[in-house]
Amino acid sequence: MGWISWLCPGINLKRWLLLFAVGVLLCALGLALFFNYQLMGKAEELLFQMTYLTTGRYSNRLIMGLGVVFLLVGFGTMIYGTRRLISSVVSVVVPDKNGSLMETIFMQRKLTRGPAITVVGGGTGLSTLLRGMKYITNNCTAVVTSADDGGSSGRLRKELGIIPPGDLRNCLTALADREPLMERLMQYRFQGDSPLAGHCFGNLFIAAMAQAEGGMEAGLNATSQILKVRGRVIPSTLANIQLRARMFDGSIVAGESEIPKVRKRISRMMMAPADAPAANAAVEAIAHADVLIFGPGSLYTSVIPNLLVDGIREAVLQSKAVKIYICNVMTQPGETDGYGAYEHVKALIDHAGAQFLDYVIVNDQDVTVEQLRQYNAEGSMPITPDVDKIRSLGITVVPARLISKRDLVRHDPRKLARVLIALIYRLRLFGRGMQFFDYFFMRQGMRRMNKQNEDNK
Repeated sequence: MGWISWLCPGINLKRWLLLFAVGVLLCALGLALFFNYQLMGKAEELLFQMTYLTTGRYSNRLIMGLGVVFLLVGFGTMIYGTRRLISSVVSVVVPDKNGSLMETIFMQRKLTRGPAITVVGGGTGLSTLLRGMKYITNNCTAVVTSADDGGSSGRLRKELGIIPPGDLRNCLTALADREPLMERLMQYRFQGDSPLAGHCFGNLFIAAMAQAEGGMEAGLNATSQILKVRGRVIPSTLANIQLRARMFDGSIVAGESEIPKVRKRISRMMMAPADAPAANAAVEAIAHADVLIFGPGSLYTSVIPNLLVDGIREAVLQSKAVKIYICNVMTQPGETDGYGAYEHVKALIDHAGAQFLDYVIVNDQDVTVEQLRQYNAEGSMPITPDVDKIRSLGITVVPARLISKRDLVRHDPRKLARVLIALIYRLRLFGRGMQFFDYFFMRQGMRRMNKQNEDNK
């Protein structure tokens, strides 16, 4: 139908276009009267006659005053017509957006121009970080370990021969621009005694998409489109790998889920097959990143496994990005018993083969007695910040209060996002000369994160 379709009734556009045109005419009339141009012909002559009949004399000032009135009314009419026109279009194209139109446009522009951030890790710690990352930039990529062999992911891995989808699901959900109902659906775990019992719907969904699209990478891309993910989620390797840990007593434990159970001190992490190739997309994401972030998450079974993949390790060491490690707030029984932040950093450097970190973010907030009580039985303890020890390695330490106020002792996504935003701004990765607008953008992002968290409760 072409341009004729714009004339169809009911699209709620023509009236506002007409109102805008009226505003333009009023502005033109106002300008002509104000500057007393001889371009109005009969209209100007009529106005002079009306002025004479009303006041008994000709008044250029009155004519100029009328011009100002027409100009202001016309300008106001144009603004109102434009707002209603844009609102009519936006309400159809983006019906679910909350907040003002200008705020939405501003946020999206800033997010699109945000720094390229690649986060390397896995587990719940990574998804916690990503919930804050999507309010900093749309250019965020999560490189996720694919060594999980327990629970629903382990069952699907054995039965379908796919890489475990659990950590991938958590990251997709964390980055998704979704409603709370979709998140609850993706995280729903089947109950009862049926064959589906214990499976997470999101894992089944990703497995189905992988088979329907012909591979896990294509399946993840399709899932990202459905969930409107702000960024990308990529497995570090598409190979079927198994984690192995050499303990200090010389014994070797195989399997990601089995390693913490033996409760022995880990000496070295290994991977079988040792030459598993890295996913090309993961290597590219690391190579083109402005910022590389490692953790938080299980040190030996979520963060370090990515560095065991040869292509990933080389890409990290060669990258010129700013490299940040976010240390956990509590030790993990069976993995990091007795560890402080220094031991976490040292283990990461040892497995990478070189000192590659620029910054380490550590928690310096005290854990309450109530929070600590539930961890005593497991033997989990708060991780000491070890600021001076880490600085001796040539790394800048960023201490911050990062613990959530809830019962579980874990990172608060809002606090962590604030620290990262402040650090990234300090490194001038958002551009120069925009400090006021960047601050406004940061405040708006935090407000939206708070609202999202309230909606998810």
